[in-house]
Amino acid sequence: MIPTSDFARIRLRDVEVAVKCGLHPWERHPERPTRLLIDVDLYAPLAPGPATKGEFIDYDQVRNFIRTLPDRPHIDLLETIVDEIIAACFTLERVVACRVCVTKPDIFNEAAGAGIDVTRTRESWTTR
Repeated sequence: MIPTSDFARIRLRDVEVAVKCGLHPWERHPERPTRLLIDVDLYAPLAPGPATKGEFIDYDQVRNFIRTLPDRPHIDLLETIVDEIIAACFTLERVVACRVCVTKPDIFNEAAGAGIDVTRTRESWTTR
């Protein structure tokens, strides 16, 4: 659950990667991966008072995971990508919730993008 008291939201915005993904025939050409924009919000509780170094959350681990996606075999669903990023988020001990948004910005001419946005709590994730 997202904390109702003090919390920090740590963000990665518009991380761009080219990934072999999609169900449509035109998305299944390995030489033409799909451009994705990925946003990640990590939520962690804050202790009272000024932030300390112990409250630091290193988002590099999540970023590094996202950067491995282009090297992966074809993935049919964005939901699979989202679930794997969420799993990477919850390897960070202090993260109690996260939001992951994956957008295909080039999929439709008439739209700025299409994608999926999922918010999960650690509690709901571990009970799956």
